[in-house]
Amino acid sequence: MNQSSSPEIRRALEAILFLADEPLSSSLLAQVVECGRGEVEEALRDLARSYEERLAGMALVEVAGGWRLMTHPEAAPFIEQFVLSARHARLTKASLETLAIVAYKQPVTRHQVSSIRGVDSDGVLRALADRGLVEEVGREEGPGRPVLYGTSTVFLERLGLRSLSDLPPIVPLLDDAGSPEAPVLAD
Repeated sequence: MNQSSSPEIRRALEAILFLADEPLSSSLLAQVVECGRGEVEEALRDLARSYEERLAGMALVEVAGGWRLMTHPEAAPFIEQFVLSARHARLTKASLETLAIVAYKQPVTRHQVSSIRGVDSDGVLRALADRGLVEEVGREEGPGRPVLYGTSTVFLERLGLRSLSDLPPIVPLLDDAGSPEAPVLAD
């Protein structure tokens, strides 16, 4: 790194750019760190070069009339994987309900899921498909040939199941199952 720009100025600029949510002009940065625009531009170029030389995961780029810290383009596949895996962390109650319906009733259409839940489930099914938990497994033979959904291998992996046969039986999970008032179905 060029030693002509002050380490304190580089540190201050880096911290400011780290917090910024938009590109910052060198003149604004010069005002903030209370030094000349030329010195700030030299420090910014030094920082940008430093990131590139050490193969950092971020880059300092001049874009849209200012300077901005960004993730390095070569790190994009890893960032995408991280972001997508983080999306799997939490599911809403609607997602869990829908996922349970698909798991126990599959193959199932969007309409069947919506009928069971009593609300439109298109968006929830789409979100579960985006997360890789459910997938298209075929088409129903009826009018319009609606898409049939089932759970995916990602679903099994996330739940730690070898197969769908490892799912717990549904009857004991139902609210009124096993209660004395529950109707007994004849064979």
